[in-house]
This record gives sequence, structure tokens and C-alpha cells, in this order.
Amino acid sequence: MNQPSEKKIIIAIDGFSSSGKSSMARQLAKSIGYRYIDSGAMYRAVTLYAIEHGYVAPGRDPDVDAVEASLPHIHISFAIAPDGSQITELNGRNVEQQIRSMAVSQCVSPIAAIPQVRHALVAMQQQLGRDKGIVMDGRDIGTTVFPEAEMKIYVNASPQTRAQRRLAELVEKGVATSFEEVLANVISRDHIDRTRAESPLRKAPDAIELDNSTMSIAQQDAWLIDQYHRIAGLK
Repeated sequence: MNQPSEKKIIIAIDGFSSSGKSSMARQLAKSIGYRYIDSGAMYRAVTLYAIEHGYVAPGRDPDVDAVEASLPHIHISFAIAPDGSQITELNGRNVEQQIRSMAVSQCVSPIAAIPQVRHALVAMQQQLGRDKGIVMDGRDIGTTVFPEAEMKIYVNASPQTRAQRRLAELVEKGVATSFEEVLANVISRDHIDRTRAESPLRKAPDAIELDNSTMSIAQQDAWLIDQYHRIAGLK
């Protein structure tokens, strides 16, 4: 747990979908007493709103004008559940489960590629991190949102490994799908995330790369804590 005398920093964890970055960011924040911000959940919340209003659907391009016009009416916040987990709220409604659905996963990358969506959420994310002492994960945290972040991690794993992880999460939640469908979604999202014109997924020049394909959760968490201690000057 961090002590009051420690200088707070910003920790940016970027990487591919289902690379485990959200889990490791959440655990790191808990271990060092920082606030965790799931930027991906914010894009998923906008996507859910767009789906519910008929602005996008799996296999169909989004109605960009409609999505942009709806942004002033989309309010995203985070709350803490009784068990200590983080809940994403869309206009005051708990949507934590809905935003993790395959339908949202299939539409989130095209929505996230809309420049006005990224501008709106980046501004919100920067506001959330104004006092530092946060761990934020996403696709462009270390490159666009907080290019001055003191600690930047870039996470990767093979598409097959990431698809298997994502499938296990969906099965646990009772979502019926197949490995082939999940793998196709992972590969599609990788392509969109890396080739979009606005804030594409890329490794910041000063980021530390982590391929966790063969690492256990305990191993990656220990590695991450070690990096934090080194960068924060605690070892």
C-alpha cells in the first residue's frame, strides 16, 4: 500500500484486447492504493448506448453522425460494488454486465475509431487523472491520454491465447459462443485498433513491453509490482 509521503504517479497500461491488461491494472491499483480507471469500459458504455439506440449493430457500420450527436447525452461514471469491484454506470444505470457482451465487443472498435468519441473520452480520462495516483488501461493511454505518464506498460499476447482467455470469461458469465467466433473478433479488433486514423494502438517509445502469453497471473502481477517499485524509486 502506498504511503502518504510517496509521490503519486500516473501508470498507463496499454495493449491488445483480452491481453489481461485490465486485470493486472486493477490488481496493481489495489496493491499500491491507487485509483483504477477502466478506459475500455468507457468506450464500451458509448457502444452500448449506440446499440440500444440503433446507431450500430454487429456487422453494420455505425451511424457516425448519430453517435456524435448523442455524446452530450452520454454520462459515464464509476461506482464501487459491495464486494469492492468497480461498476460502470451509463447515465446512472449499472451496465457492467451488458458492456461485456459479445454484441458490444463486436461493435466497440468501430465506435472507438470515431474521432469525436475519442476526443470526448480522452478529455474525460484526463480530468479523472488530474491529481495522479491512478492506474489506467486502454489502447492510447501512454501515447495520447497521458503521454507524460511516469510508468508506461505495453501488453501483448498471441491472438490464440487472448481468444482463449476471452472465451473463458464469456463461458463463466454464461454467454454462449465458440472459440472460432471469439478468435475472429480478437483479430478483427486488433486490425481496427492498429490501423485507425485516430490514436491507433501503438507502443509508446518509453513504454516497457510485456508479453504475458506464458505467464501466470501471479507472475505478471509480481513483475508489474517490481516495475512500479523501480520507477517510483522504492527499491
